[in-house]
Amino acid sequence: MYSCRSLVACLTLAACAANTPTTSRPDAKFGRAATAQEVAAWDISVPPSGEGLPSGSGNAKQGEAVYLAKCQSCHGAKGVGKPADPLAGGVGSLASANPLRTVGSFWPYATTLFDYTRRAMPLTNPQSLTNDEAYAVTAYLLHLNAIISENDEMNARTLPQVKMPNRDGFVDWSRK
Repeated sequence: MYSCRSLVACLTLAACAANTPTTSRPDAKFGRAATAQEVAAWDISVPPSGEGLPSGSGNAKQGEAVYLAKCQSCHGAKGVGKPADPLAGGVGSLASANPLRTVGSFWPYATTLFDYTRRAMPLTNPQSLTNDEAYAVTAYLLHLNAIISENDEMNARTLPQVKMPNRDGFVDWSRK
């Protein structure tokens, strides 16, 4: 027997699907297809292997200045959090009753940190960081979590080589 909520949800989805405009109608005025250049500009995802990392570089010293200017207001001094999630600390806490998921305790790949930072941060102005700034902030966060030293340069060659503390804490289903 379906619940009333399930029935309403199904009917809503059906109504939305029936009213979804298609661009195959000759009279449709819904914009235009994106050019290959426009798609390429937004296709900036970087996998764990680091394939597709851009040119540029940065270290924790440089990243601290970027962090103070563009990240601290949300993530707190030295990445301790508030109002947004903390970025530092929590190592060894994942199996506890109060796990703290941070760059150092949870994230499996440094390349994923770079990718997310470059695409989505700062929250109020995503994709506004230069490649050098994204590398530098990534280096700063890795340094705050005692993963790299302050002077280690992060770039397309060195970033994929960083061994994150929780790298083996995930199951790679693509290899199963």
